[in-house]
Amino acid sequence: MANDINSNFLENAVDELERMAVEEAIKRRCFNPNPTALVVPDGRCNLSFELARKGVLVTAADAGEWDDDDAACLYPATARSHVRFEPITLTSVGVALPNEPFDLIFCSRGFCALPYSEARETVRTLLRKLKIGGRLYLSVLGLHSELSNGYTDVDKDVHSRYCQLKPELAEKYAIPGPICLYTERNFFTLILEAGGGVLRSFTTTHGNVKGVAVRI
Repeated sequence: MANDINSNFLENAVDELERMAVEEAIKRRCFNPNPTALVVPDGRCNLSFELARKGVLVTAADAGEWDDDDAACLYPATARSHVRFEPITLTSVGVALPNEPFDLIFCSRGFCALPYSEARETVRTLLRKLKIGGRLYLSVLGLHSELSNGYTDVDKDVHSRYCQLKPELAEKYAIPGPICLYTERNFFTLILEAGGGVLRSFTTTHGNVKGVAVRI
């Protein structure tokens, strides 16, 4: 089944976490022809359609609006038929969604805009939307990254770490509001306090933290 992976996607994607999610979806298809996934927030839907190409039934969630005309220009009808858009965000993800419980949930943006206590409850909610043994792929901004330069809460415990970036960095990365930055140890704490298990975590060369949690 490994040969079924879209080689262009895997070779060109800079996000290791996305590659891991696609590979897991392919493995699950050995036992279920249509595994399910939630991608939130989704933005341009690239990962959603890549998963759809593998036969995954995808719920793509974001605060924006779905442009079916643009999607029709970029993706085949077979892939589009496997993707359903839901206009929700991380803070409203607790509502009932199509195709849940999911095999996979992927979240790579916006999570750090939540204070730690809200982030923990959001992870708990996402884990409950997974099947037993389902995987949560999560990416958070790192405390040991460029973003910590001038970050006034750098020495605070993660439970109370929540402030704005230095103005130059906030403008550079389009992050205007307060955020919580994480270490890899903080990532473990977040998942465990939310009731999940950590399968893997790693820190990128840019200092951000990514990992895979499992519903147990």
